[in-house]
Amino acid sequence: MTLWRKSSRSASSANCVEVAYDGDRVHTRDSKHPGPTLNLPTTAWGRFVRRVQG
Repeated sequence: MTLWRKSSRSASSANCVEVAYDGDRVHTRDSKHPGPTLNLPTTAWGRFVRRVQG
């Protein structure tokens, strides 16, 4: 079972991304349309998050 997490700052009507950690991979998906997922190595996800936080 995958545990998907959504930001606590996301309003229920807002579009947001959900993430799930699975060993050395991070899965991401659109919360409104949780079909396809983007799967990244945790190292790539970490670099992305640091870059966004700037």
